[in-house]
Amino acid sequence: MPLNINMNQMLDKIRELKEEIEKASVSAKEEVEELRIKYISKKGLVGQLFNEFKDVPAELKKEVGQAINDLKEFAVNRINELKDNFEGADQGELGIDLTMPAEPIRLGSRHPLSIVKNEMIDIFTRLGFTIAEGPEIEDDWHVFSALNFPPEHPARDMQDTFFIEKNPDVLLRTHTSSVQIRVMEKTQPPIRAIFPGRVFRNEAISARSHCIFHQIEGLYVDENVSFADLKQTLLYFARELFGEKSQIRLRPSYFPFTEPSAEMDVSCSICGGEGCNVCKYTGWLEILGCGMVDPNVLEACNIDSKKYTGFAFGMGIERITMLKYGIKDIRHFFENDVRFLKQFESAN
Repeated sequence: MPLNINMNQMLDKIRELKEEIEKASVSAKEEVEELRIKYISKKGLVGQLFNEFKDVPAELKKEVGQAINDLKEFAVNRINELKDNFEGADQGELGIDLTMPAEPIRLGSRHPLSIVKNEMIDIFTRLGFTIAEGPEIEDDWHVFSALNFPPEHPARDMQDTFFIEKNPDVLLRTHTSSVQIRVMEKTQPPIRAIFPGRVFRNEAISARSHCIFHQIEGLYVDENVSFADLKQTLLYFARELFGEKSQIRLRPSYFPFTEPSAEMDVSCSICGGEGCNVCKYTGWLEILGCGMVDPNVLEACNIDSKKYTGFAFGMGIERITMLKYGIKDIRHFFENDVRFLKQFESAN
């Protein structure tokens, strides 16, 4: 019965391989991998038995197949056992448990200026304002001349400027109003946009001022835009940012690019308008400047000032953030002190 003889030969071969694997010993981790390749890889000795299995008669396949599967399981367990012995030895030498999870990497959080900026942007986008950005290195036309700053006008002294080149003047922008000009040059009304960005002024660094800070300005130009529209827009903004009970007041002021112009105060959210050291016991906090766009600015951008009117406003993000969180030193925003930044993790 040659088939029975072939089957017996295969079973004997399986027993011999099992004994061989059981007695196998290694002295290095690399030898474990060699054993794996020799016995249980696709072209290994156990794999060859599966190739021979196809010639076994159907009535004998169950017995022979079970024996081959048992051999493969035994070989896998034995090789894993040898591998674990070496890994255990490595752990002992290092004095650590390599199966333990690594120390978690602490995730960072958004900067407080980014948190407040995003909140402000969200408020204005709900009112239909789009977002526009422009270059930080600008020319005199976009920063001053188009905004109704005539040459040698004393209003230019209101902002200490970092000049990069002269004749023609190239400078670091002192406000994001330059982006307003760029938008009006390229777009005809209706225009409703905000302009967040970084600005630069040649000022001494102190607890209240810095040579680098951030602004958000807004612009709305259309037919029949009035000062009442400006007031209601800013009242909505204040109540969304500081709380629904917030009140605002507008005080006459002067800016070359708006007429009439105003400074806006918001009721102190810390004392509720009762008076405290933050609001200097007035109950009010100054947060922004605003006004109706001067007709000269519209005409400089080829917008018909007889048909269109508009309002504009601008505020410092640092100042809003300091008021919102009770921060007394603007320099904290630029020092990257982790102790300071950790306070705002829950605000993300």
